[in-house]
Amino acid sequence: MKVLMVDVDGVLIHGRPADGLPLFTYLERHLGLRLDLLQREFFQTYWADIIVGREPLEPSLAKVLEKIAPHLSAATIIDYWFENDSRLDLTLLEDLAALRQSGVTLFLATNQEHRRARHLMQQLGLNAHFDDILYSAALGHRKPSPDFFRLATGRAGVQPGEIGFIDDIEENIEAARQFGWNAAQWTAGARLHETLSAFSHPE
Repeated sequence: MKVLMVDVDGVLIHGRPADGLPLFTYLERHLGLRLDLLQREFFQTYWADIIVGREPLEPSLAKVLEKIAPHLSAATIIDYWFENDSRLDLTLLEDLAALRQSGVTLFLATNQEHRRARHLMQQLGLNAHFDDILYSAALGHRKPSPDFFRLATGRAGVQPGEIGFIDDIEENIEAARQFGWNAAQWTAGARLHETLSAFSHPE
């Protein structure tokens, strides 16, 4: 394995920094906005285009908020979102650092829009731990699309069989294996060496 691709949400990051609860758990209490409204009017309506880079995040969110929560700006929601979706698995980061020291190149391989991708690398400091981030809005395709894995392989500059991949979603693992990556499903609380051992013993 020359390269390890690591998913973000559900693997490296687990919700709110204080308690790991889902990021919007207290959205209505804190900002006066019902989560079901935000899900229906924004995520179900606009997210499919935003996550692959066809639409920018802030204008679409601002348009929705004018209708469902005019007291809130898009910037307020985005700041709340990013701050509350940032609990890092520090044990995993330590294990990944040791793997990187051994000569393995590390990439984040994640479904993200542009702003959060920058936030992850710069504000959360993941650029110190990973060689680069390969994400859906930049690639124009999201996991589990085969095009995501094809383009990510090209960016990594190695053969598919030289790539390892950990993700918490079974559908993404299967798609990666179909493309020729060595892939293993991540379980919260697991250790990296245990998960990577599945590469030697595929199911």
